[in-house]
Amino acid sequence: MIEATGLTKRYGDTQALAGVDLHVPAGTILGVLGPNGAGKSTAVRILTTLARPDTGRASVAGFDVVAQAGEVRRRIGVTAQDATLDEALTGRQNLRMIAELSGLRSRAAADRAGELLARFELTDAADRVLRGYSGGMRRRLDLAASLVARPAVLFLDEPTTGLDPASRARMWEVVRDLVAAGTTILLTTQYLEEADALADHIVVIDHGRVVARGTADELKTTIGGHRLEITLSAAHAGAAAALHPLVEGRVDIDEGGRRLRAAVRGGEGVATAVIRALDGVGALVDDVVVHAPSLDDVFFALTGAPDAAAERGSNGRPGNHPDSRPDDVRATSPVGVA
Repeated sequence: MIEATGLTKRYGDTQALAGVDLHVPAGTILGVLGPNGAGKSTAVRILTTLARPDTGRASVAGFDVVAQAGEVRRRIGVTAQDATLDEALTGRQNLRMIAELSGLRSRAAADRAGELLARFELTDAADRVLRGYSGGMRRRLDLAASLVARPAVLFLDEPTTGLDPASRARMWEVVRDLVAAGTTILLTTQYLEEADALADHIVVIDHGRVVARGTADELKTTIGGHRLEITLSAAHAGAAAALHPLVEGRVDIDEGGRRLRAAVRGGEGVATAVIRALDGVGALVDDVVVHAPSLDDVFFALTGAPDAAAERGSNGRPGNHPDSRPDDVRATSPVGVA
């Protein structure tokens, strides 16, 4: 449904895109990741006919984004980073206006507005002016507005930025329902756990180029194995040597001698083996954690910059979202295991 080959775009001295290829099959979600300024929004602007590429070609729903821009616009919906609705109108008035601009007659426009307000749990606020909406309500109305014309292809440009976890979880469910009904989605996001949870495939863009592509699991495997972190009850001189048969490379020990870190090839059964090995030399274990690679690790490895979630602090990290899945295998033993 979305095809792009060799897209380039320059703004003055800035090379926003430098040969980007994208492929999004029908009924799937492509997650597009990248640091600020990487070229994500430029790619979206081209694919939604708001900008022309300098070179390269792109089609959406079978229509060329330059030569057949009007046909593309009839088949897409866009939820931009910033709200584009009229704050002086009510939620219902906004949706009715968009429906009528999309060609629906007055009665059909009213019905479609009511249907979307109910779907996004906004019926109680339907007749309040938009400036009285919370951030989560505004984003839901933005998404509802992008669905008025029942688009085959939906572009979501950082749709959940600034939302609280409950509102983000609600948006995730809506997105999943849309894909289940056959909608094709291109999603840009700065929440790496969002791409991990929603996207069928992911591309990482940096400096206007695609630097990696694949499923979330495929990308995680590109940066190596798991990470082992151990906390001892007290420093033990033989602990590092006991771990060497189980780890790859060196064992890093903190200044106090109680915390040890090392890379391991896989996570299955490692925690148990570690506790047994340390118990065998008399080292008492307080905690063992085996960290699976995350998209955060992939992002940092590929772009050389901290991801946006890390910059926002712990509330944006994987595991704090109600829908995120734990990436860690943890075992705790105050006395060791025989």
